[in-house]
Amino acid sequence: MAPMTVDELLQHPEYPHTIWDLKPHSQGKVPVAKDRGGPFNIAYELHGNGHRHLVWVMGLGGMKYAWQRQTKDFAHTKGHQYSSLVTDNRGIGDSDKPTSRYSTSEMAKDLIEVIDHIGWTGKRELHIIGISMGGMIAQEMAMLIPERICTLSLVSTAAQLFRTTGFLENLWNRANLFIPKSLDTQIEGVKKNLYTQEWLDAPDTLEPVVQAFPTNGDRFAANELWKRQHPEYFSKKPFILQAIAAGWHHKSPQQLQQIAQTVGKNRIMVVHGSKDRMLTFPLGVVLWRGLEKGEGVTGKENWLGIEEEDDVWQQGEIEKHFIKGQGHVIPAEMRQEFNGWVEALVEKGTKLNEQEGL
Repeated sequence: MAPMTVDELLQHPEYPHTIWDLKPHSQGKVPVAKDRGGPFNIAYELHGNGHRHLVWVMGLGGMKYAWQRQTKDFAHTKGHQYSSLVTDNRGIGDSDKPTSRYSTSEMAKDLIEVIDHIGWTGKRELHIIGISMGGMIAQEMAMLIPERICTLSLVSTAAQLFRTTGFLENLWNRANLFIPKSLDTQIEGVKKNLYTQEWLDAPDTLEPVVQAFPTNGDRFAANELWKRQHPEYFSKKPFILQAIAAGWHHKSPQQLQQIAQTVGKNRIMVVHGSKDRMLTFPLGVVLWRGLEKGEGVTGKENWLGIEEEDDVWQQGEIEKHFIKGQGHVIPAEMRQEFNGWVEALVEKGTKLNEQEGL
């Protein structure tokens, strides 16, 4: 089945409902960075009223609603157990879009100020889940406030970026970013970088408001189209500033060991798919090895043999879920499994708190 075109998506009865109407228990904007080039406002929503406090940190070009599956599952279906904080990072959505240099450490400080504002300031109180660039921001948070983190989930992310493809492929990928494309072509490219083809081609798995889209890929395309039709939420320059921040992110093996020791290895989870095209699998392996063993990049990670290395599929003290054949957006493609991993880690962290008298 051919993907729906932009015109077909706009006419589909479900298109107005691709962003779910999940009512937050509270929402607002917090002025941050008063002494860091600001102030500017970071938009947030707080869903649920449970005593387990979850902080969902979105990645490059993603808005609050990109967590809507998990927002619904944790903070609406189980809102008596969980409270979920979702935010728009600087440069996206309802948050301000300053034109100064962005960094993952500055975005982490933005988020910490929002967390302080809502009053989640206790010891070992926060369950932080970060995906992609959001996982980089989560690493920076772990450097800044480790004593406040109960659990840390790092999903489809990296401690640093390095080339993991051949020279010609790497050159083409970079050049391709600057080739003008139609909106249909742009969206199709984003789909293929983020998701597996099997999932894109499968029937729409989300619960519809009016009528399901033909495929998962069509529903994602509708989401992406909505975002691109609202330049007040998503525009090129702030997106590039976020991308630069992700590109410059770097956590050394020594810093990863600091995170492992101060947060606690038994409170950390790393999740990555072996067919991730956005942040390739070797990046996730190096992140896990840095946290688990204090190892850094060796140079062998550039090629395809990393899946054959012995430690990749062995468990250590740092919980990991490396999924063969999986792509970048695991919380969408493996919604129930991913939610189960997060729930189990949250319960584990809560029990560790009890054992430590917290």
